[in-house]
Amino acid sequence: MQLALLARLLSVGRAVLAALRGRLSALCWSLAPLPLPLPLPLPGWRHSAPRPQPEQEWDEVSPTPTSVNYHFTRQCNYKCGFCFHTAKTSFVLPLEEAKRGLAMLKEAGMEKINFSGGEPFLQDRGEFVGKLVQFCKQELELPSVSIVSNGSLIRKQWFEKYGEYLDILAISCDSFDEDVNVLIGRRQGKKNHVENLHKLRQWCRDYAVAFKINSVINRFNVEEDMNEQIKTLNPVRWKVFQCLLIEGENSGEDALREAEKFVISDEDFDRFLDRHKDVSCLVPESNQKMRDSYLILDEYMRFLNCRNGRKEPSKSILDVGVESAIKFSGFDEKMFLRRGGKYVWSKADMKLDW
Repeated sequence: MQLALLARLLSVGRAVLAALRGRLSALCWSLAPLPLPLPLPLPGWRHSAPRPQPEQEWDEVSPTPTSVNYHFTRQCNYKCGFCFHTAKTSFVLPLEEAKRGLAMLKEAGMEKINFSGGEPFLQDRGEFVGKLVQFCKQELELPSVSIVSNGSLIRKQWFEKYGEYLDILAISCDSFDEDVNVLIGRRQGKKNHVENLHKLRQWCRDYAVAFKINSVINRFNVEEDMNEQIKTLNPVRWKVFQCLLIEGENSGEDALREAEKFVISDEDFDRFLDRHKDVSCLVPESNQKMRDSYLILDEYMRFLNCRNGRKEPSKSILDVGVESAIKFSGFDEKMFLRRGGKYVWSKADMKLDW
């Protein structure tokens, strides 16, 4: 009888202890701060396969997303051999979700947005990027809205509809020799890239859009003299990049491009810059300056951290907010300012002779 009573008391004691342990665990969990807000699924789209997140936040204080490059598509109609944002997915956010993210960035301090790809004019024949440009200038009232494009798909009608909302159009042109452009992969069909560049230059004058040229200096154009052509086109800026390798994009086993044959040395790049030192609009960017000084959003609105030589994505700002996501961006705000990342970027302040 006594043994039965003792066994019953022990059973009741274990139950009480289990209940207390459960309440204590629940209390500790409720008091523990979460490192990031829990991600909520977005209706109508899915994330890509999850990637491991950096274990350490690079910045204790979140940098301000003053200037953001939004690569909303990876699809392109050109096949540039050194491309470091390749067509790994065909995903594009729904327009309203993209607008929601852009509004969040504006709230966090964004002053300049640059739309890129891939080729941004591929989506809906330019209507998608046009609507984003109009939204950013008209509704968000951003000081600067720009696009980087290869220029092959831009029509005059686009300028008629959206030109007033665009501050800067940057056209990629790596050579003024069409044979070199073919070697690089910057061509589709029989369209002459250089002739099209001059046509776009004139449209920018006609519709009061600041004209910019981006050139990637590589093994095939490093000896070229572009002084006269650049001076004739007279862009507001001529951004000259050193060919950059990014593992998983244009280098390595899982890459869609093999850019090793395009790579040049720092000395080669310096010689090219010295040859063009009298071009007043020249803005050189070496590999060192490029890698950490850009805030890049991918097609899922994830910041891409390139500090380790490959693109490591944060969580999407649409899921966790800008402040949480940007801590994993690897963005070097001091380098951004040192390379001249902030400049007169609103066409209203440029006082240009269109």
